[in-house]
Amino acid sequence: MKTANYLFLTLFVYLLGLSNLAAKEVSRISGKILDQKGAPVAYANVALIAVEGNGLIDGAVSDEDGSFIIESVKSAKVSLVVSSIGFNTYTSEPFELTPGLIKDMGTVNIQDEMTGLDEVTVKSTRPEIIIEPDKTVVNVEGTVMAEGSNALDVIGRSPGVYVDQDGIINLNGRSGVVVMINDRQTYMSATDLANFLRSMPADNIKSLEVINNPSARFDAEGAAGVINIKLKRNTDDGVFGNVQLGGQYNGLWAPIGGVALNVKKGKWTTNANFNHNQYAIFNDLDINRNFTLPEGISNFNQTSRITQRDKNWFFNGAANYEINENQNLGLNIQASTSNDVNTSTSLTNITNPGTDIIDYLDSRNDANGHSDRIFANLHYDAKLDTLGTKISSDIDFTRMNANSESLLGNTYWSGEDQGSGMRNQILTLNEMYYNIFTAKVDFVKPLKNGNTFETGLKGSWVNSDNDLDLQRANEDGPFQPDPSSNRFIYNENVLAAYASYKGKFSEKVSYQAGLRGEYSDIRGNSVTLGQINEQNYFNLFPSVFVQHKVSDNYQIIYNANRRITRPNYRLLNPFIYYIDPLTSEQGNPGLKPQYSNNFEMNHVVKGAYQFTLGYSETEDAFMQVFMQDQESRTTTTFTDNFDKTRNANFRAIVPVQIKEWWSTSNMLQVNYNRFKSQIGDDFLDQDQTSFMMRTQHNMTLPAGFKLELIGMYIGPQIWGQGTIDGFGWVEAGVTKSLMKDKLTLAVNGTDLFRTQVIRANVNFADIDTSFRQYRSNQGVRFTLRWRFAQGESFRVNSSTGSTGERNRLN
Repeated sequence: MKTANYLFLTLFVYLLGLSNLAAKEVSRISGKILDQKGAPVAYANVALIAVEGNGLIDGAVSDEDGSFIIESVKSAKVSLVVSSIGFNTYTSEPFELTPGLIKDMGTVNIQDEMTGLDEVTVKSTRPEIIIEPDKTVVNVEGTVMAEGSNALDVIGRSPGVYVDQDGIINLNGRSGVVVMINDRQTYMSATDLANFLRSMPADNIKSLEVINNPSARFDAEGAAGVINIKLKRNTDDGVFGNVQLGGQYNGLWAPIGGVALNVKKGKWTTNANFNHNQYAIFNDLDINRNFTLPEGISNFNQTSRITQRDKNWFFNGAANYEINENQNLGLNIQASTSNDVNTSTSLTNITNPGTDIIDYLDSRNDANGHSDRIFANLHYDAKLDTLGTKISSDIDFTRMNANSESLLGNTYWSGEDQGSGMRNQILTLNEMYYNIFTAKVDFVKPLKNGNTFETGLKGSWVNSDNDLDLQRANEDGPFQPDPSSNRFIYNENVLAAYASYKGKFSEKVSYQAGLRGEYSDIRGNSVTLGQINEQNYFNLFPSVFVQHKVSDNYQIIYNANRRITRPNYRLLNPFIYYIDPLTSEQGNPGLKPQYSNNFEMNHVVKGAYQFTLGYSETEDAFMQVFMQDQESRTTTTFTDNFDKTRNANFRAIVPVQIKEWWSTSNMLQVNYNRFKSQIGDDFLDQDQTSFMMRTQHNMTLPAGFKLELIGMYIGPQIWGQGTIDGFGWVEAGVTKSLMKDKLTLAVNGTDLFRTQVIRANVNFADIDTSFRQYRSNQGVRFTLRWRFAQGESFRVNSSTGSTGERNRLN
């Protein structure tokens, strides 16, 4: 790896020198695109077109806030042409483009395009997926699922993304995705993040950015990539808000509700929203386990139902003060509380070799938990000159506590005489506290030759305290301490710095090269066991992007980077947690970070069709390991480092406009995975090719109706020691706008045919286990949303934190 780092540094310096040698006097044409209501138009095509010959000189795509900059070294008489699906094309008055010209086009207003459909006037559908050199942008605003869904739903429908039934986000067949909001990262455990995203109405989201291979500007944390949620933003003075009520029924009723208020007056922009979300689901789980004994095979057949209900309250408040046209100061406060109640019942039939008598185990686990979290972010942004030099800084603080209590009661008996059974109980008490402080600063410097230099610093300091208390009791006797109890204190400090340079090799080939360095100082202290585990390491994380514009309708984007994923804090605690008497989970204080080297080649045709080849190799990959004790006939699971995993993938995204009112986006992804590792006395080496398909149809219908249909299928796949059978599902949603779009009713059906069933097997060494699981995904959800506004119309603004340590709390 050291050799690779030295080679990268040499290449980096070479690219800097080459770009300076090729520098020319560059002209810059800038401006901002707004629609007829004064709202920014993101991702519009902006081009300089020659007056004579009508040829393309240079072009760009507008940013999230509608702003654009076109750089060129050419000379010609040109017009500025702006086009975007759903809008009429804008053409400016001609002007002379000369080297070194700095021209501000000011505000460019474009008008909505209207088309007829069966004598009903409707707005044409805007593109849902936009491909950019370093990311794929998914437009959420205005879709049916946005009206009736939450943020986690729409993330799960993005290219290459799959959200499993536990709310864990996977990208291109890999876990370890970092989630950001408005370019600032969230600090939540996987469970808290899932609950938070479920409580965020998708109607507040403008777009999602899916970044498969992030640049050096992003934290190196997160081997799979980054998903950045872009929220709607304010533009003009006034008051804007909405109130929503709704719920979901899937055998259990779960209400939702929320209110959002946004106020912009002069230099002040403030917003606040409060949401209550309930997540209710039951999980039917069947497990069949075979144990090989000297006398023969012993079979455990377990049938369980787990009922889960989470009640979440989330507040988000933000204030932004525009000091002047070049400086902004902002504050964001988040507070949340969550209560969850889980009840698990299971009955296990146990057969033993040499006898027809069946043993039985009846278990019931009653658990409840409570967590509180507060997060504060202070940020400052400044533009330092007219060329676009800017500096931004963030300071974040997070405090979280989570407490849980569970009582597992078990009754054992043989034959039909249940009254002769024995009984025991296991009481588990767990208290967890986390403090996270981070600070970062980023600096961007556009250079006169059209290239860009970017650099930044970041530090994070994490402290956690986890106290696990286990107690046991036989029959109705008193509880006695269990030796598996443990208190674990964890401290982690990470210091990082990065530099990135963007330039051009030629008119058609541009590049971006970056290098990030991170130093980690980690100390884990198992107070009960008297064990201290310390780790100190420094790593370099290079990244390279090359964009080749072969023609106006075809471009190839190459990128490569190196990433790290550090273990969740909880997994480092050497705890033992009993799921039932037969199954336990334990921590691993020796768990090491995983490192991933990622490569991707993306072919983009006509700015819409995407064909991507990718390869990833991960060292010390995290993987859940199953260990089976044949003598005690128990199963233990824990997370361990696999020696190496490999993933090769192909992804195709093909949008089709069937009619003016009917558009579809189709995706096919093929993954090749290989897992190699020594597990105990046995060596695992298995591979498989799997695939995932999704088709999404959006229809704009008369009388204010919109319809969306989604079908998805995931083929058979391997995951570590196990194999998972293929499964698929269908979802549908319809919205109706009332009262001149002030009132919207959305109805969504999920897993319409009850086909989202998970079947898995683990057949490795002496383990012979199969699973069947169905969560109550089949259901119906409705949402009624009322929007209100006073003053000029504008959009929602929000801000959150800056980095990702909280993703590892769980």
